[in-house]
Amino acid sequence: MQDPKLTDHQGQPVSVGDIVRVLTLSKQFIKNFPIDERILIESMVGNFFKVIAIDEFGQPCVMREWHDEHGQLQTHVIALDPEEMEKV
Repeated sequence: MQDPKLTDHQGQPVSVGDIVRVLTLSKQFIKNFPIDERILIESMVGNFFKVIAIDEFGQPCVMREWHDEHGQLQTHVIALDPEEMEKV
């Protein structure tokens, strides 16, 4: 039986390597980030990401990368709930 956390909002199974579109992110979740990073996190909504891992809680994870003002590569790995993603 498929773990319900490993499905998208339509119940489609999601696994490592799949491409998902981020549909929404909780405002409360976004507020956990520093102000200067919030716009980067919010910009994930509507975009497509590869599922890179399944976290310790059984949730699919995607990664956002960007370069900061000093040219240093920065990343955020975010675990998604089923209602936050759509498999494509």
